[in-house]
Amino acid sequence: MKTYSIALIPGDGIGPAVTEAAWQVVEAVARGADFTVHATRLPWSCDHYLETGAMMPEDGVEILRGRDAILLGAVGWPRKVPDSISLHGLLLPIRKAFRQYANIRPHRLLPGVEGPLRKSEFDILCVRENTEGEYSGAGGRVHQGTEDEVAVETAIFTRKGVERILRFGFEQARRRRGKLASVTKSNAQRHSMVFWDEVTHELAREYSDVEVTSYHIDAMAARMVMAPETLDVVVASNLFGDVLTDLGAAIQGGLGFAASANLNPDRSTLSMFEPVHGSAPDIAHLGIANPIAAIWSASMMLDHLGETDAAARIMQAIEAITARGMGTVPGEHKTDDITRAVLTALH
Repeated sequence: MKTYSIALIPGDGIGPAVTEAAWQVVEAVARGADFTVHATRLPWSCDHYLETGAMMPEDGVEILRGRDAILLGAVGWPRKVPDSISLHGLLLPIRKAFRQYANIRPHRLLPGVEGPLRKSEFDILCVRENTEGEYSGAGGRVHQGTEDEVAVETAIFTRKGVERILRFGFEQARRRRGKLASVTKSNAQRHSMVFWDEVTHELAREYSDVEVTSYHIDAMAARMVMAPETLDVVVASNLFGDVLTDLGAAIQGGLGFAASANLNPDRSTLSMFEPVHGSAPDIAHLGIANPIAAIWSASMMLDHLGETDAAARIMQAIEAITARGMGTVPGEHKTDDITRAVLTALH
């Protein structure tokens, strides 16, 4: 029987609560399957930073190496630690160290969930480049605190990085409905984004069975609101993908349903799965955080590990409870109540 070693990083705010909920569901579905799971809980968080001066230990990457996957809750507590420290001290180093270059986020309305749009029939998979682009961290500041201060942030786009994320997007489109939307701002960014468009057109010749359309970021933002049903796979750079996926979460009913995966698609290293609703410090101790995004992320983790039946069972359980109105209205149900409902639906 296969045993999966999973690193749990609950993190900050509501992270521990939703991670525990998701892990209960993973353990429950494993009991009815032909695999087992083992968790290693790691206390890396803003509190860990305040205690040690680091978001994770110097050998944090080595501690993670050899696990089968990472399930993460939420990272960040701005009143304690600046977001620039928490992000660059934990999430970005993990994504880069394990070459988790594809961030994927599904956007669709679960049964019983009412989004803010009049439209309900859409199913979008956003694919965001995850390791370079505008979040590369290249740049600096000089003459700080003076009238001559200069801040430079350099976006890094490599042919390897752009080609591999686009190729991943094409492959996803080929498995879904055969449509790919590539998002840039090439009318204004005449180097990096024109380069992205050129690579898109080059690869399109290899994927003649996929319908390819190029959009500017502003036009895509409007389309996701006005005509989301026309979209299938959307591929964008790190920054543009970050913005579009938050918009995607909004049209699917809110951040409580925002699941994601940080993938190393060639599986040469481990991948990380996380809800992207943030740590929500204002409700962290109220017990009302919606765990559905975390549980959905756990389903994506099992699917990536090859446990497709177990992953599907989790999604069926989620859809069964939302169809009855459980977890569809923010704050209406307790975290534990939603978790118990999912566990009951599994059986």
